[in-house]
Amino acid sequence: MTKTATQGSRSADVCLIGGGLVGMAIALGLQRNGLRVTVIDEGDVALRASRGNFGLIWVQGKGDTLPEYAEITRLSARLWPSLAASLKHSTGVDVQLQQRGGLYLCLTEQELDARARMLEKIRAAAGGNYPYEKLDLNQVREKIPEVGDAVAGATWCPEDGHVNPLLLLRAMMERFNAQGGVMDNAGCVETIEHRSGGFRLRARSGGIWNCARIVLCAGLGNRELAPQVGLSAPLSPNRGQVLVGERVRPFLNYPTGHVRQTGEGSVQIGDSKEDVGFDSGTTTEVMAKIAHRAVKLFPLLRDVKLVRAWGALRVMTPDGYPIYQTSTTCPGAYLVTCHSGVTLAAFHEGPLADWISSDRHDSSLEVFHAERFTL
Repeated sequence: MTKTATQGSRSADVCLIGGGLVGMAIALGLQRNGLRVTVIDEGDVALRASRGNFGLIWVQGKGDTLPEYAEITRLSARLWPSLAASLKHSTGVDVQLQQRGGLYLCLTEQELDARARMLEKIRAAAGGNYPYEKLDLNQVREKIPEVGDAVAGATWCPEDGHVNPLLLLRAMMERFNAQGGVMDNAGCVETIEHRSGGFRLRARSGGIWNCARIVLCAGLGNRELAPQVGLSAPLSPNRGQVLVGERVRPFLNYPTGHVRQTGEGSVQIGDSKEDVGFDSGTTTEVMAKIAHRAVKLFPLLRDVKLVRAWGALRVMTPDGYPIYQTSTTCPGAYLVTCHSGVTLAAFHEGPLADWISSDRHDSSLEVFHAERFTL
């Protein structure tokens, strides 16, 4: 069901701004809790980070300076099989979840040692309960025989995995619509008024919505929306460029931090990080660096043809961790922003949506409040 709110005003229990992976996961969780949900989305003019990401469900290395982030990341990874199965059952869409573990390949011993020290720090903070292994080249080849001689080794985590993010977004939207959700491509929400008993939203197109609660999931757009409900979203864009190679025989049994093979056999290559403002384009220089590293990791890629490339903007806070917060000045308003919309999708659909639905204080989420940037 897709509607535009251009005539009069409409109402919902919850209006959720932003129809990407973060917003749709929370929308499904709110529906599961019995709420009438409307998702207001910009449509194809938006930055669309959800359509430009790498598709990893990645645990290793997450939360090296914030143990609570490591905890919710691992929780989401545990919840992922249930989410994938539920989406397939309700929509018939297989999101191609593979969760057999993942490797972060390193080209030097120094890089490998530094990464192992970082993971050991996370393990210590978790009381020793954090699965990872440091592998030498021969051990890596036991998992991926095609890895190149330039590889020094890798770190391995059995909780890592990957999905097809486009199929994931499709499955979530189909389920949302089938359960009576309203997807309104009314464009950018310009004003949010807090009124007694709820909120009044006005989109650029003129559409108006009234709701009891509002959830801001608009990615970088939260920078302008959050202050209207007494919250702060100090966000900045960080560009990542991705290359896609033609379909080749299956060779990559596990995803890596730089290269993964999709269910269709194509090869996805990425992991660049660029501070270039709101430019989501591609550059020959960065694509060449990405390709050069990929060929070092897997020499067989030297003969693989590239079929497309794109740039996408990550939604980054100053410390890289999410913001989960409810407003004290505008009760019923929630801010959700992160750059790991795939990894955290199961957490967002589950515990986070349950928190929003219950409208209760959760002290475990206080570490993710935006006030940490002003203390």
